[in-house]
Amino acid sequence: MSSSPLRIISLLPSATEIICALGLEQNLVGRSHECDYPESVKALPICTEANIPDGLSSAEIDNKVKEILNDALSLYTVKKEVIRNLQPDVVITQDQCDVCAVSLPEVQQALQEYLDKPAQIISLQPNSIDEMLADIKNVASALNVSEAGNVLIEDLEDRINIIRHKLKFIDAKPTVACIEWLEPLMTSGNWIPELVNIAGGTPVLAEAGKHSPYVDWEAIRLANPDVIVLMPCGFSIDRTMREINLLLDKPGFAELKAIKNNRLYIADGNQYFNRPGPRLVDSLEIMAEIINPKQFIFGFEGNGWIKFSV
Repeated sequence: MSSSPLRIISLLPSATEIICALGLEQNLVGRSHECDYPESVKALPICTEANIPDGLSSAEIDNKVKEILNDALSLYTVKKEVIRNLQPDVVITQDQCDVCAVSLPEVQQALQEYLDKPAQIISLQPNSIDEMLADIKNVASALNVSEAGNVLIEDLEDRINIIRHKLKFIDAKPTVACIEWLEPLMTSGNWIPELVNIAGGTPVLAEAGKHSPYVDWEAIRLANPDVIVLMPCGFSIDRTMREINLLLDKPGFAELKAIKNNRLYIADGNQYFNRPGPRLVDSLEIMAEIINPKQFIFGFEGNGWIKFSV
């Protein structure tokens, strides 16, 4: 496959990571504006741009997103001329969330209008770890590297099973609230409750396989979780720290069990938890370190997550 002329554009960070993990980075000819891992892909031409200004607060971002979607407009623009010049054979996108990346219909329209040849579209829509692994298998098959896909999946499953096995006889399962957005408050759905379960916790205020729900502060107070993990979508740890007071200033925040027991954590949602690719297993290892620090040290503390002391 390394000598294949197949030209691939990835419009999704997790898809870019899948392609590189399959050993096909040399076939990538374009990326989305958000694809930044591995570091080397940043040199590729950028094929999308966001229609939301930089520097907005969480509340301003939420309002802008709702405004754009209510007007039936797109949060992202496909750079059609760039794609035309790159002449891809395969374009990988998603059909899961209009907020996360450029939508499938926009990609289909862009390719139809601007390409002189047919291009295969691979659309990903994972809501669980198993579906993420299935995406890897499907992408590998479509790109003629099925064996590399099988090896990658086996490695990821082995890492997952190590955690399952080590926690097999541990009965204590602390309640864990994962926060996906700070204003308005949202808890983390999709694959996050599953990560919490495997890592030895009991997820609260969200359901596995379902979209992340809006919650009010009173619901979090009533749930009174043992552990709180902040992982705002698209935010680094530093970016989350800039708005941490949105939580610290909530009435009764200091009285929560998680705060009294010094179990408030900030994770890098952008690089880990928000990306359903191979590093979702890194995210599981981060969650295991957070929930069961006596059992697991994978080395992510300080980079993938920090403990925040109030």
